Amino acid sequence: MDNILVIIALVLYLALMMFIGIYYYRKTNSMDDYIIGNRKLGPWVAAMSAEASDMSGWMMMGVPGAAYLAGLSSAWIAVGLGLGTWANWQFVAARLRKYTELANNSLTLPDFFQNRYQDNSNLLRIIPAIFIVIFFIIYTGSGFVSGGKLFSTLFGLEYSTAVLLGAFVVVFYTLTGGFMAVCWTDFIQGIMMFFAIVLVPATAVYMLGGPGTTATAIEIVNPTFFNPFLNPDGSTISFVAFISLMGWGLGYFGQPHILVRFMAISSTSELKRSRNIAVTWYIIAMIAAVFVGMVGKVFLTTGLEGPAVETVLLVMTQQLFNPFMGGIILSAVLAAIMSTASSQLLVAASAFSQDFYRSVIRKNADHNELLWVSRISVFLISAAAITIAMNPNSFILEMVSYAWAGFGASFGPAVLMSLFWRRTTRNGILAGITVGGLTVLIWKQFALWGLYEIIPGFALSLLAIYIVSKLDKEPAKEITDLFNAVEHSDI
Repeated sequence: MDNILVIIALVLYLALMMFIGIYYYRKTNSMDDYIIGNRKLGPWVAAMSAEASDMSGWMMMGVPGAAYLAGLSSAWIAVGLGLGTWANWQFVAARLRKYTELANNSLTLPDFFQNRYQDNSNLLRIIPAIFIVIFFIIYTGSGFVSGGKLFSTLFGLEYSTAVLLGAFVVVFYTLTGGFMAVCWTDFIQGIMMFFAIVLVPATAVYMLGGPGTTATAIEIVNPTFFNPFLNPDGSTISFVAFISLMGWGLGYFGQPHILVRFMAISSTSELKRSRNIAVTWYIIAMIAAVFVGMVGKVFLTTGLEGPAVETVLLVMTQQLFNPFMGGIILSAVLAAIMSTASSQLLVAASAFSQDFYRSVIRKNADHNELLWVSRISVFLISAAAITIAMNPNSFILEMVSYAWAGFGASFGPAVLMSLFWRRTTRNGILAGITVGGLTVLIWKQFALWGLYEIIPGFALSLLAIYIVSKLDKEPAKEITDLFNAVEHSDI
C-alpha cells in the first residue's frame, strides 16, 4: 500500500511533465522554437529554468552526500557556485542576449562564435560542437545515475531497469516539446525542488527536538562538522582543496544549457528581476542542501557508506513523511534530475544538428529536416549517456565535476573574451576552446597535485586566447563594428 501511494504521486507528476511535452509539440514549428523558444522567455521562467537546469540531482543528492561526509567544509563548493551564479547573471546575461540576436540571430553557442567572428571555415561551429557532445554525454549520464539511484532506492528495482525508467520520461518530453517544454517543466521542477530541499531538513530538525538539540548532536558525532576549514579527520583543509572547491564558480561562464536561457529571454530589461529571483533561489536551496547532509548524519540511525551517501535525502524522506507526501517530495528529486538532463539533451542535440549536421553533412538542410535530426540526436545521445550510467558505483558529484570543468574551461574564457575584449580573434577563440577542453581531459587522467581540472583548464584557455589573438592580425572592421553595436544596443 505504501509503495502504491508513492507511485501515485510520481505518476501524477510524470503525467504532468509528459502533458507539457505534448502540448508544446503542437507549438514547435521551427528550429527557433525548438532551440530557444523564439526568444520569448519571461523573467520568472528564465530564472527558474536556469537554476533548475543547473541544480540537478547533484544538488539534491551529490551535495547532501558530500555534506554527510564532511560537514561545512564541503560548503565551499556552494560558495564558489553562488559567486559564479551572481557573476553570470550580472555580467554575461544581458550582453550575450544582445550579441546573439545582433550576430545573425545565433541559436546555439557555436552558432554565436561563428557569427561573432564571421568564420566561413565552420571550425568555430564544429570544434565546440564536438566538446559539447562529449561533455554532455558525461553530464547527462550523471542525471541518469541519479534517476537509477532514486528508483532503485524507492522500489528495490534492479539498477539498470531503474536507469532506463528515469531516462524514458526525460527523453520523451525533450523529444516532443523542445525548448519551451523543457523551460516550463523546469519552472515547475524548480518550485518543487525548492520546496523539497527546504522541507526535509526543517522537518528532521523539528523531529530531533529543534536547532539547538540538532546542533549538539552533530557536534557529538563529529566536532569538525561546523568548522568550514577542517576536514572530518580534524586536519586543516588544504589550499589546493580550497581553491578547487571555490573554482567551481568559474564553470558558470561556459555552461551551454544555462547560457541558452540568457539567449532566450524576451528582453534584457527583464534580466535584473530574473537575476534577483535566481540568486535568492540558489542561496536558500544550497544552504538547505548542505544541511540535509549534516542533519542526516544524526537523524539516520543506520550509517550510509560509499555511493549510498548520495541517497541521504531519499532515505530521510522515507522515514519522515507518509507515503503520498513522501512521493511528492521524491518527485521533486526526480524533477531535479529531469530538469538538467532534458536541458543538456536539448543543447547537445541542437549542437549536433545546427553545428555539425548542417555544417558538415547537409549544408542545405531545411528547418523541418533539422528539427527531426535534433530529435533523433536526442535519442542517440541519450543512448550513450545511459551506457555510461549503467555503473551502479558511480558518484554523481564526481561525474558532474568532470563535465562542469570541461564546459567551464572550454567555453567560459571564450564567452568572456568574445563579449568583453574587442581585440579577440577567431584563431584566439579556437585556441582557447581547444586548449581548455584538452587540458581538462588530460588533467583529469593524472589528477596533478589534487587540483580540480577546471583551474588549469580555465587559466590556460584564457592565456591561449590572449596570446594567439595578440599574435594574430586585428579583427576586420565589420567584426569590431558589430562589437560596438552591441555595446550601444538596448535590446
